[in-house]
Amino acid sequence: MISLNDQQIDVLNGLISTTLDSADGYGEAAKDAKNPHFKHIFSARAMERRQMTAELQVEVRGLGGEPRDSGSALAAGHRMFLNLKSAVSGRDQDVINEVEIGEDYIKARYETALKENCMSASVKAVIAEAYQRINAEHNDISNLKRAISN
Repeated sequence: MISLNDQQIDVLNGLISTTLDSADGYGEAAKDAKNPHFKHIFSARAMERRQMTAELQVEVRGLGGEPRDSGSALAAGHRMFLNLKSAVSGRDQDVINEVEIGEDYIKARYETALKENCMSASVKAVIAEAYQRINAEHNDISNLKRAISN
C-alpha cells in the first residue's frame, strides 16, 4: 500500500519535473528571442523556475523522498520543436506563443496538484505559494503576447 508520504512525494516530483521543463523552456526561449527585453524576461523566469524547483525538492527531502532532478523527455522534444520553429521563422511572436503554451501547461499541472486529497496542509501551502507565482507569470506572458500582437 502506498503511504501518504509516498503519494505526496509523487505529486511533488511530478511538479518538480514540470517546473524543470519550464525552466529549460524559458532558457531556450531566451536563446531564441531576438528582442533583448524578451531575452531578459525569459532568462529571469528560467532562474525563478529553478529556484521554485529547489523549494519543491526541499519538500520532497523533508518527506523522506528522493527528489527528481530532471525534466521530461516530452518537454525536451517540445523544446527542439521550439528551436526549429524559431530558427525558421525568426519571430519573437512565435517564441512567445510557445512560451504561453508552456505556461498553460504548468499552470494546469499545479491546479491539479492543489486538488489532490493526499496533500498535507504544509505541503499544499508550498504548492499554493508556487502556484500563485506561476499564475502571475502566466498572466504576464498572456499580456505580453497580446501587447506584441497588436
